[in-house]
Amino acid sequence: MENHYELLGIKPGANTIEIKKAFRQKAKQLHPDIAGVVHAEAMRKLIAAYEALSDIERRFEYDKAYSVYVKKTGFDYRTWLNEQDTPESKAKLVFYELMRLEEDRAIEVWRENGGLNFRMEEYLERGDWMDCQYILAEELDKREFYFEAFKLLAALLAEEHRRPYFNLFTPEIKSYVKALIRKKLKAVVDMETWVDCMESLIGIGFSKKEENTFKESIAQTSLKIRTQK
Repeated sequence: MENHYELLGIKPGANTIEIKKAFRQKAKQLHPDIAGVVHAEAMRKLIAAYEALSDIERRFEYDKAYSVYVKKTGFDYRTWLNEQDTPESKAKLVFYELMRLEEDRAIEVWRENGGLNFRMEEYLERGDWMDCQYILAEELDKREFYFEAFKLLAALLAEEHRRPYFNLFTPEIKSYVKALIRKKLKAVVDMETWVDCMESLIGIGFSKKEENTFKESIAQTSLKIRTQK
């Protein structure tokens, strides 16, 4: 089985930009017009490696299959990420664990690196980050960490409103957030935090009617806060 990472000359944790850059550099060296037809097979393998690693789903399947193939060599991507002491490797580790259904470990790594203050969007490709953020919010919700789940989803909707990614799935995320507000969130936060949460939903794509509901809740809660002082 071909080692696609080795063919491209990159590390297993390389991001999409690094993969594209490596492919372009190698392709220039191996292109038949430059290197001759003798390197046509090497060029074919390079293209196959690039196509496998530049697509998130194909890369996931390749990593899974290759990890089994290379067990005898002792390489393990999870171990490699754990050994790297950088925010980027930790963000990738959170996503890696979520994709492999190791949700508790993913949450543990996320918390160890700051939790809500860990800005994974700075270290992951945009699509990877948005997928990771949504899955992580779901898992936090399941474990009754409602405030953290809400904050992740609100940030996700703000980014989705800025530049769509989920598209047809976005209404489901909004419904999820509204259900979280209606059934779970208010019971676990104080009034000041509740106001902050409602304010974070203004201007991120909810309807005018929904925003009016959020504003009404802000006004009512703010009045209660003032009367208690």
